[in-house]
Formats: sequence, C-alpha cells, structure tokens
Amino acid sequence: MRPRPSVRIEIDNANAYSQRSTGERSQALDVALIGLASSGKSTLLRALAAGHLPHHGSPAEPAVAVVKVPDERLDRLAALIAAKKTTYLEQRILDFPSLSVGKKGPTAQMLGLLSTADLIIHVVRAFTDAAVPHPAESVDPARDAAALDLELALADLGVVERRIERLRAETRSLAAGARGVQERELALLDRLKEGLEAEQPVRALGLTPEEAALLAGFNLITAKPLLLVLNVDEADAARASEIEAAAAVQAGAGTGVVALALKAEADVAELPPADAAEFRRELGLPATAAAERLLQEAVAILHLITFYTVGPQDTHAWAVPAGTPAVKAAGRIHSDIERGFIRAEVITAEDFLDAGSHTEAKRRGRQRLEGKAYEVADGDVINVLFNV
Repeated sequence: MRPRPSVRIEIDNANAYSQRSTGERSQALDVALIGLASSGKSTLLRALAAGHLPHHGSPAEPAVAVVKVPDERLDRLAALIAAKKTTYLEQRILDFPSLSVGKKGPTAQMLGLLSTADLIIHVVRAFTDAAVPHPAESVDPARDAAALDLELALADLGVVERRIERLRAETRSLAAGARGVQERELALLDRLKEGLEAEQPVRALGLTPEEAALLAGFNLITAKPLLLVLNVDEADAARASEIEAAAAVQAGAGTGVVALALKAEADVAELPPADAAEFRRELGLPATAAAERLLQEAVAILHLITFYTVGPQDTHAWAVPAGTPAVKAAGRIHSDIERGFIRAEVITAEDFLDAGSHTEAKRRGRQRLEGKAYEVADGDVINVLFNV
C-alpha cells in the first residue's frame, strides 16, 4: 500500500472565484473562511496551505485556495489497480479578509459573495498569547462568535423583510382563493423574521426539507451549515474534546465545533511528514492534523457521502448529499451519463478491495445491479451503464 498523502493545496487568485460565480459547474465545494481580526484565521489558512498562502489580489473578493481532501479508501483502491491518476474530493477555501462588526460591518459585496458558499468556517479567538493584541481578560469566544453571527443574521433579516414586503403586495392583488402558495411562503418568512430578530440563525429554526427547498433561492447566509473553529492555546490542545463538548451545547443545529491550537498546527504543517509526526507527539497535538480533520468535518457537516469510480486511468472520489439517487449521482460524473442512465453496477469499497477487481467481485456475487432510484451509500464503487 502506498503512503497516504498529506493535504495538498493549489493556490489560485480571485479570478477562480469569479469563474464559479458565472454558473460554471464545479466538483469542488466552496468553503468560506471568516473571522474577526486577530482570531487566527490566517493561521488556519497557513495550517491548510503548509505556508503557501494565497494572495488577496483585491480587498473586494476572497482569495481562493483549492485543497484536496485526504481519503484512505481512495488511496487503497487506486493502489490496488495501480491507477495512473487519483482524483480526490476538492474544497475551495474562500479566504475572506477579516470581517468587522457594528458600523463597519461586512460590506454588501462581501455578504453577497458569502451567500454563495456551501459551508462557512468561522474562526474564533480562544487563546491568550501575549504577543497578539488584546489583553487576556478580553478573550471571550462566545462574545466574538455571537457578534459576527449577529451581523450575518441582520443581513438575512434584510433579505427576508424585503421579500415579505413584495410578497404581501403580490398577495393583495390575487383573489382570496388563489393565495394559498403565497400565504404559505409568507407564514414561513414571518417565522424566519421572528427568529432572526431574536438573533437565531435560520439553520437553528428546525426547517423541514420542504421549507429548506422553498428558501434555497434566497441563499440566506445563516441557513448554511457552520463549522466553528475555536483557536485555543497550545497548552489546551490535549483538552480539545472537552472544550468542543462544552461549546457544542450552545452551538445549536447545523453547527459543528472544532478546537485547535492553530499556531502549533501551522508550524507543524510546514515540516516534512516524518518530522511532523514526532513534533505532534512532543507538543501533545492530536494524531490527526488540523487540515485533515477540518476537511473531513466539512464533508460530514454537509451530510455528504463519498462514492468512487475505479479504473486504471483514473480512480476518482465523488461527493453527493446522503440520499442521492443513482441517476443523480451519475450526473455528478457527467450530464450525459445521467441523461442516458440504464443501470449501475455497485460494489462496496471493502468488497472491491477484498476481491481485487470488478470481474472477481461479480464472480463472487458481491456486485449487484441497481436502478435509477437506488440511494447511493457511502463507500460505494459504481460503474454506470448508459447510452446516449
């Protein structure tokens, strides 16, 4: 088995973000990295990029860093068949400049860019390093997290209020018996307005899948999954699980919590892999590097599952939401495959690794045929039969 690769990063500039904004389809997930000044957001990016930081070409747009998500199953599958190419899941880290609160809150343009992200990672200061501005007694992660959350909630509140105003005017022009759809949307928006005015993010309001689908076009920022990164002192790294558990009680639905000693993690990330493992032990850091854990937490909080296509030219990992039918998963590979879908040959990754090939898995009865409605499971190895 070949060694598992470390997190790899490709640096891009703001033009890459503009490409995605035009509607071009991308396999990568957009992850917005935000935080107040001195939170350690840049230190987290350094841990992800192993020192190769993207350049902010314009203060009006985030810089972009493309990160490949480590995947041990994918490594084993590719090694088994000696694949010429291994394609990992990718996350595009959109590095926003430090945000402000109050009168100098986030600009409308920044909020607009933020609303297109798939996931938000919010870095919050929880360390007391004397070399960093602010005295130790002013360190209050709950306060800082709430302050920026409020700015985002106010932005969403403005969107909701404007939609309510337009919808009420539209409803008044309709006959009483034709107002059903508009009245249902108004009831939902009124509920969102009440929650946002109480400083509750939309993700914490317990929306049904149908309600969430109705709101999808609004791109509400606080409806997006959030990963809160508590940037703790190196001395607290060993207590990370305890810190996370305490913070998770207040975090609410749709929010994950990770506690990391980012300065130490960033320093270790720049070392050769052999030296990094030793230093992690000496510093009392978790065995899993911050970059790897964050990328995998991002996949988990988005409720994504990973399936694979295995071939000698390219062994490829693909991400889709849990519950995705096979025909839609096929479209993730290529729209022609979705359009001409006939059926899917499906094997679990472990069965494929045990059998060694599609042919042997089929001979052992481990391969099965599935139709369009089959819900793809995490770890499936899929070969789609199609005709266009």
